[in-house]
Amino acid sequence: MTKLNDELIEQITSQCKTKEDLFGENGIVKQLIKKTLQKALDTELEEHLGYKKHTKRQTSANARNGYMSKQLKGEFGEIELETPRDREGSFEPQIVKKNQRRFDGFDDKILSLYAKGMTTRDIQSTLQELYAVEVSHSLISRVTDEILDDVRIWQARPLNAFYAVLYLDCIVVKVKQDKQIINKAIYLALAINSEGRKELLGMWIGENEGAKFWLSVLTELQNRGVKDILIACVDGLKGFPDAINAAFPKTSVQLCIVHQVRNSLRYVASKNMKEVAGDLKQIYQSATLEEAEQELEEFATKWNELYPSISKSWYSNWSNISTLFAFSPEIRKIIYTTNAIESLNMVIRKAIRNRRIFPSNESAFKVVYLAIMAASKKWTMPIRDWKPALNKLAIEFSDRVTV
Repeated sequence: MTKLNDELIEQITSQCKTKEDLFGENGIVKQLIKKTLQKALDTELEEHLGYKKHTKRQTSANARNGYMSKQLKGEFGEIELETPRDREGSFEPQIVKKNQRRFDGFDDKILSLYAKGMTTRDIQSTLQELYAVEVSHSLISRVTDEILDDVRIWQARPLNAFYAVLYLDCIVVKVKQDKQIINKAIYLALAINSEGRKELLGMWIGENEGAKFWLSVLTELQNRGVKDILIACVDGLKGFPDAINAAFPKTSVQLCIVHQVRNSLRYVASKNMKEVAGDLKQIYQSATLEEAEQELEEFATKWNELYPSISKSWYSNWSNISTLFAFSPEIRKIIYTTNAIESLNMVIRKAIRNRRIFPSNESAFKVVYLAIMAASKKWTMPIRDWKPALNKLAIEFSDRVTV
């Protein structure tokens, strides 16, 4: 590695009379970064083409094709670079890649800590302790605010035409609005794609979860390219199945068993909790629809005197709970436990637990988005037992699935 010698450093710094001359908006450091990156880009193109600028081409048919301006952001602020282009469009710069808008380094540390749920004060303290660097509240806000541009691009990206399973859920956060603290719902659409990998399709924030709102979400997914969903797993919101069937008429709707059980246990005294939960498990783990109906009838006989609202809820939602029993055990595994959405909710709750109240919608959205993006880096493998489930899906939906 080439090292700067003391003479060169002395020559550079001797021109600086103040700290602003060295580190300011038009300071030497920023100029050095810009010139270094620009030179590196030009050198990369020379290596790609096989000949230097202003020299005669040898064998390459490709040639330079001007420059394209781009704004690059980083700890140094913002600089304008001229990215060189080639006629064939085959040049792929490495030091500052195409579409890259940030030259990350220290900013990544801030975003990583933010994604882990740390507050601004926690981040300031941690960076001071680990790196002996004082970071202002405004810098942390600026760095994290810039992620909102990425969110908008991500939220509008095209989607696949087909998804095997779609989980629709929301998580509630407290947000300050008009000098009041109100509950806001962050809506999540998590899918299992044709390769069996989890993919978050989008996030939305609103005051109340409702079927009308979910219909707008589903319509947006359609507009972004989704044509078919085999199975949708949802909570017990009234009108939710109608909203799904309006957007995707062929989609099978499965009520989330986790939500149904959780809502049922709200009525139960602690001394009966374990026994009631066990009896409910006998219903949704039944081998056949007939067996499940028999288990539900026995549950009602046993518990209706103490908790009549539980069996009433199961009976009223039975048409969407019982969807489960139309599928083989391999397919049931990927829909009835809803581990995918529940594990995602755990990531989000961990990220927001240090923030009892968010100052704005944007603040809540940033934290949840960064937490999910950090978690999604692990979504590189298909979900467990995906291959057997895919083979069964191909049989069950032979006209819509190809293996």
